[in-house]
Amino acid sequence: VKVYPLTLYDHGADDVLVLGTDGLWDVLSNQEVAEAVTGFLANCDPDDQHRHASSLYTMAAQDLVMRARGTLKDRGWRISNDRLGSGDDISVYIIPLMYGNTQT
Repeated sequence: VKVYPLTLYDHGADDVLVLGTDGLWDVLSNQEVAEAVTGFLANCDPDDQHRHASSLYTMAAQDLVMRARGTLKDRGWRISNDRLGSGDDISVYIIPLMYGNTQT
């Protein structure tokens, strides 16, 4: 078991933990997931009062699910580069780490 001590690090608004089932990781690499989440958060207005609301992270998770599933084409579900999309269940949670900056 690896314990990550959140309070030892200063996390920003874009520092997140992505938890996903094999339906995500079987078709998307760590790098693809990181780029997708970073891009999604970058497209959000940093001055928006709802930027850090849970709905933002829920939408980012939904975006990953859609990327892993892909789009239905004549040869089945496909993701980028015409790779097969996930046929497995896909569950994704995106957890912002910035709330671990302080101890209660």
